[in-house]
Amino acid sequence: MFNNWESLQHTLVVGTLGYIAMIFLLRISGKRTLSKWNSFDFIVTIAFGSILASILLSTNTSLAQGILAIALLVFFQFIITWISVRSNIFRGWVKAEPTLLLFRGEFQHHAMRHQRVTEGEVLAALRENGMGALEDAEAVILETDGSFSVIKKLENSSASALVDVKGYPKHNTARV
Repeated sequence: MFNNWESLQHTLVVGTLGYIAMIFLLRISGKRTLSKWNSFDFIVTIAFGSILASILLSTNTSLAQGILAIALLVFFQFIITWISVRSNIFRGWVKAEPTLLLFRGEFQHHAMRHQRVTEGEVLAALRENGMGALEDAEAVILETDGSFSVIKKLENSSASALVDVKGYPKHNTARV
């Protein structure tokens, strides 16, 4: 129901300024702030939307409060990613590890159960990558952002891109 013109004017002015401030803060914070999502990024991004909604629709939340809240989230995101790049221990607390779901044509059922992934999802990832058989894949990996990576069969390769994947053999990875 329509209350008054003043509330519409408030939403228009504060919403526009809040949106501009959010874009500005996200732009100066760098690409990492809105990169592919992991669970931590998802929470921060949802919080951005919630703050913007509060600025737009609540007359109890001032523009300054909203901009400060967005700036705090950007600052915390920057600090956490800065520390993560410099500390493996901290990165382990904040980020998930990529997980091996299929290895040389065999499903890794324990890992799949732990990650709540079905065989059908792994098969779909293979098909999306043009593979028609399990044995054509060296590995299917659940990445930290929830996407699937499919590695085609490796012949005499070091598999060096797979060293950080949970469950991937760390020794003797070349085909025998």
